[in-house]
Amino acid sequence: MRFSAEIEAALANGAVVEDMTLRLTLGDATKLARDPSIPVEDIAYVDGVMRFMGVTVERGGVESSTLEWSDPAG
Repeated sequence: MRFSAEIEAALANGAVVEDMTLRLTLGDATKLARDPSIPVEDIAYVDGVMRFMGVTVERGGVESSTLEWSDPAG
């Protein structure tokens, strides 16, 4: 899944999981939740909030899915 690679790249560049947000279209959020290739332990629901690989997922309200994070390198 594309988002796994993006999260891993961000982490390799110094990002912190708590400072990342995965903003997904409703379609991508549904695909993520139902993708049989994604390990069950990579998706969690805590207090009604979906997390993928520890990153908070916000569903809907965007035209295209993106991973948002602050690059500590600038």
